[in-house]
Amino acid sequence: MDRTATPVAPSRGALRPLGLDEVQITGGFWAQRQAVNATASLGHIEHWMEREGWIGNFDAAAAGTSAGRRAGREFSDSEVYKLLEAMAWEVGRTDDEVLDARFRAIVGRVGAAQEPDGYLNTNFGRPGQRPRYSDLEWGHELYCYGHLFQAAVARARTRPDADDGLLGIALRAADHVVETFGPGGVASVCGHPEVEPALVELGRTTARRYVEQAALFVERRGTGTLADVGLGRAYYQDDVPVRDATVLRGHAVRANYLAAGAVDVAVETADEGLLAALTTQWENTVARRTYVTGGQGSQHEGESFGEDFVLPADRAYSETCAGVGSVMFSWRLLLAQGLPRYADLIERTLYNVVATSPSHEGTAYYYTNTLHQRVPGTVPPADAPSPRASSSLRAPWFAVSCCPPNVARTLASLAAYVATTDDDGLQLHQYAPARIRTRLADGRRVELDVETDYPREGVVRATVVSAEDRPWTLTLRVPAWARGATLRTPDAAQPAPPGTVSVRRRFAAGDVVELHLPMHPRISHPDPRIDAVRGCVAVERGPEVLCLESVDLAGHADVSGVRLDVGAGLREVDGRVLATLRTTAPADVAWPYGSAHPEQPVTRTDVPLTAYHDWANRGPSTMRVWLPVA
Repeated sequence: MDRTATPVAPSRGALRPLGLDEVQITGGFWAQRQAVNATASLGHIEHWMEREGWIGNFDAAAAGTSAGRRAGREFSDSEVYKLLEAMAWEVGRTDDEVLDARFRAIVGRVGAAQEPDGYLNTNFGRPGQRPRYSDLEWGHELYCYGHLFQAAVARARTRPDADDGLLGIALRAADHVVETFGPGGVASVCGHPEVEPALVELGRTTARRYVEQAALFVERRGTGTLADVGLGRAYYQDDVPVRDATVLRGHAVRANYLAAGAVDVAVETADEGLLAALTTQWENTVARRTYVTGGQGSQHEGESFGEDFVLPADRAYSETCAGVGSVMFSWRLLLAQGLPRYADLIERTLYNVVATSPSHEGTAYYYTNTLHQRVPGTVPPADAPSPRASSSLRAPWFAVSCCPPNVARTLASLAAYVATTDDDGLQLHQYAPARIRTRLADGRRVELDVETDYPREGVVRATVVSAEDRPWTLTLRVPAWARGATLRTPDAAQPAPPGTVSVRRRFAAGDVVELHLPMHPRISHPDPRIDAVRGCVAVERGPEVLCLESVDLAGHADVSGVRLDVGAGLREVDGRVLATLRTTAPADVAWPYGSAHPEQPVTRTDVPLTAYHDWANRGPSTMRVWLPVA
């Protein structure tokens, strides 16, 4: 059994991921968010799942009283499994005994609802409910299994000797899936991909047959096994075989989960053709269908990708779960190929989608992540679920609450995305204060302490903790935006162009390698084919996208009436980026088209910009990321 305490543990590839037992985030931006996740978010999510009856569905199923009484949407089982996964990573990270007891209690309730043949779902198959697998397009049964399997993998890798039974529950369910959907069984797939990456990871942890089932699901996708729907077959990626597609399309979460699972299959089966197709899909999606924040999905209808360069700021859907799925897809490609561009997108998405969703308190969330809020948001009710896409401020819960537990499991396992090894050394991909203790395949010790105040400051200081009598290579990622970076070693300083920079030597205890990243604010221009933001620019600083909030304008004026004076430059004062804005107040006219409108009085002011992930933490506001140029 593989025991690497990491969400993804491929058997082959350019890089080997390090687990929570090898890397710990010890401070800074992400440690603070992990702490809030542990002390506030997990309890908040569990409370709402109990309150809404989603955990109680398992009790009713076990008691035979589900008919007509089941709570939540058809996929609510999956949210409970995501909570279990988040708890498993958190227990693995902190050894929290109280949380472990809560975890075990939920597992017991889930296991009691499992049928003798391994089937486990609270929405189908019992008296008064629809038959099993009678609605593969929308029923989400296999999707729910996927999150169950991922929770079990998290538990098996962080507590391999646990006696709570979750892994056994998952294996019985997985055997049922193979028996039902394997060769000679039901020749179809689930309308919502997710079981594919989960089966591969379960297979990596236990038995090869689960990888083979995942490969079968990937090959069936796009062959028309599902019924057509009003949103079209592309909605659930059943229009084109995976290896023939050139870009992600349809429902953005489904698309990313499927791509992640297909990468897993390609790696485990050494299918270079499939891996090449997925690489092309990633490249085209990033180049043509991704927001400056890293967000994906520009259409509210179908929560879907739009066509190439259709990226309206004010209609951005950019679902939080799609951001999590994008991280999953990019991480797998990074492990397979070792290219820093994948870590660049992960960083952008983590800071500007995943970190944007939860409030500072960790008890309210964005489901969607607009880039332009035209009217001040309304405070959602504290005691009732909110509609998922219409919440204009972070809400404590949604009728469809896939995003809160998705964020929770990502934050709890985040240390596993910081660093990797290969046969000759260690690679740092994400920058945070960290303690890293591992060994290379040949037994060489690699022990580092990382100190940094990133992204506030751009210095990343890696100190070698123990001596090794053989040389090894330390590689650091230089983000694509970091032109002018430098690397300082015990011997010299050198330029560090975007990509990666490496130091190979026989390190001694106390040796320090410092990467200096330029963190000055910068102007970013959109591709001219993005019609919706033509004539606008965005301001970025390091990995963070910035935005303008109305709470920083005199009288909380509407952000729609401002233009950025690019010629005046950008300044940093007391840790905040200041931009010079020109504010106008156009007069109302009877007909808004015709000859050039006369210039209106202009007010010129210096205004602070806000990190996009911090917006709306000071109350209702209007906001925009893309600023018209004066």
